[in-house]
Amino acid sequence: MTVTPAKETFLDPALLARISDLPLIARMVVDGFMHGLHRSARKGLSLDFAEHRQYQPGDDLRRIDWKAYARTDRFYVKEYEADTNAGVLFAVDVTGSMDYASGAVNKFAYARILVAALAWLSQRQGDRVGIATFTDHLVEMVPPSTRHLQLLFAVLGRAEPKGEGKLPPAIDRVADVASRPGIVILVTDCYGEPEEIGKSVNTLRARGHDVLVFHLLDPAEETFPFGAPAVFEDGESGLRMPLRPEEVKERYQRMFAAHRADLEGRFAASGVEYVPLRTDQPLDHALYAYLDHRLARSRVR
Repeated sequence: MTVTPAKETFLDPALLARISDLPLIARMVVDGFMHGLHRSARKGLSLDFAEHRQYQPGDDLRRIDWKAYARTDRFYVKEYEADTNAGVLFAVDVTGSMDYASGAVNKFAYARILVAALAWLSQRQGDRVGIATFTDHLVEMVPPSTRHLQLLFAVLGRAEPKGEGKLPPAIDRVADVASRPGIVILVTDCYGEPEEIGKSVNTLRARGHDVLVFHLLDPAEETFPFGAPAVFEDGESGLRMPLRPEEVKERYQRMFAAHRADLEGRFAASGVEYVPLRTDQPLDHALYAYLDHRLARSRVR
């Protein structure tokens, strides 16, 4: 009999998608991730104080442990302790294209699990958490607060991916309502023109927000593995088109790669962290990216 390691169980989206209790999922993911993190050699990501080391020129003076200095008359810094107490707003795409799945988990189910886990992790760090769901307009909005985690879970629980939407107007609306600078985590499949998406994300940056974009992809959207002729339907508009995959596959893959490269270049130029995620990937990649972002943010404060 094959036994699935606990870490894989806690981070496997296909297994987690079978559970309907979002708080339970969030706890499982974060506890499993933190267990693996504490056992790993990866440094700089622990949520808790790990150890001291002697001060070196160039270290952030705010990390000096003054109590240790009083005892030893030497400068030590606290290593691997991330600063917290930020406002974190999760902006989640609920358009029809997020309903697509070629495997066990559609993009929206993955987004729901991801946001639940990140919100739990943020709350554990002492952050204020909030959520905005959107199509081309805001569907629901809960502003960041230390008391809004359960409201966030409730919004995620009743959200359904359906209908058309344009990403730029939704991002602009998020910028309008997120008046207090903080962290905006955009979870979307990035359907839309990269130039327009980039301009809207720049609006968030111009208003003082740190922005992290999780670009959710189904594996089939990346590889286009289809063989037999079929009718393909747009997930948002419902437009149907008969295609012979062998005739369009190469062109599709080129266009897909160009779209992603364009997005990545525009986000990098704006100082936005861009993390592409496939729905068959375990969640630890996303959580590492988030904690890396938080640690980098704490170092430049």
